[in-house]
Amino acid sequence: MNVPRRTRISAYAIATEGDRLLLARLSDASPVFLPGLWHLPGGGIDPGEQPVEALARELTEETGLELTDARLLDARTYVAERHGVRWSLTALFYATVLSGGAPTITERDGSTEAVAWVPLADLRDPSLLSPAAADALRMLDRANEALTTIG
Repeated sequence: MNVPRRTRISAYAIATEGDRLLLARLSDASPVFLPGLWHLPGGGIDPGEQPVEALARELTEETGLELTDARLLDARTYVAERHGVRWSLTALFYATVLSGGAPTITERDGSTEAVAWVPLADLRDPSLLSPAAADALRMLDRANEALTTIG
């Protein structure tokens, strides 16, 4: 039996506030990664959409926060299988500056069931994180360095 294959390119925010990281918990509607995992806010880039535009749109939908600046940090690829589809995901990681107050989900029936500033100390168990969120933790020092150049 042939498993359908899909390719997706996504843009993700690495946003920190003190010793906390902004994360979105995946819902059952998540097409690529398992529900219940903490994941980075962001998502798929639509045809013709620029990556930073997609990131801003996804941030508004998933967190209610506004993207004020973004610096490309890295790109990674992942392979996942969900709902009988084999995904090849390319993830673009951005160090971000956000505004808009407390995070809140504005999109209904999307891939996010919760959004929160999560203390880094609570993220020691990698089984709670999507592969992209786990990689983002390893990029935090670079993200903070990129943000110090914004000004």
